[in-house]
Amino acid sequence: MQHATPNRSGGRVHKDHRSECVINLTVEIFGDQWSLLIIRDIIFMNRRHFRELLTNSVEGIASNILANRLQRLVQQGILVKSQDASHKQKAIYSLTERGIELLPLLMEMVAWGHKCLPASRLRGLAQALKEGGPKLRAEFMSELRETHLPKSGAKKKVSSRTKSTRISAMQKLQAAYETELAIARPGRVFSRERVFNSPRPLHSKP
Repeated sequence: MQHATPNRSGGRVHKDHRSECVINLTVEIFGDQWSLLIIRDIIFMNRRHFRELLTNSVEGIASNILANRLQRLVQQGILVKSQDASHKQKAIYSLTERGIELLPLLMEMVAWGHKCLPASRLRGLAQALKEGGPKLRAEFMSELRETHLPKSGAKKKVSSRTKSTRISAMQKLQAAYETELAIARPGRVFSRERVFNSPRPLHSKP
C-alpha cells in the first residue's frame, strides 16, 4: 500500500509520484529523452524489433538505454513484448490500446513543432498530416489497431479498393517521414524491412 506524504504546497501525494497532477503523471512516464522517440519509431516507421529500433535510431540511442526504456514501456502497459511468429529467436513489440492512443499526442507535437520550431528540417510528416486532415488521422489510428491488436477483436476491414490501388495512411506517413530522413542524412541507410513502401512517396516542400 502506498503511503501519502506532504508536498511543498501542503497537499498529500503518493510516495512514488511527485504529485497526482495528470500532466506530472504523464511526464513521469514519457518525460525522459527517449521514450516518446521509441514510440515515434514504432508508430510512424513500424520498427518493432530491438535491432531495428537500435540501428535505425536517428538520434543514436544506446543499446542499454533502449532495453531499459522498452522494459519500462512494457511495464507501463504501453507496449507488449511477444515472440515473433516469423522468427522464433526474435521478440516483437506491439502497441497496446493505451500506446495507440498516444497517436493524437504525437500528432499535436508534430503540428506544434512545425509551427513553432522553424529550424526543424524534417517537416514532411507535419505536411502530410496537415494535408490529410482528420480523415488521414482516423485511418491511421484504425490501421495501427489492425496491425498491433490482432487478437483484440479489431477486424481488418479490407475492401477491394484497398487491395488494389489505394495507398494506406500508414504508407503515406511512413513514406513522408522516411523520404525526409534520407534527404537529411544522405550517408545513412535506413532499413526497409518493415516499412510499407509507397509507389509514390510524398515529398514535402521546404
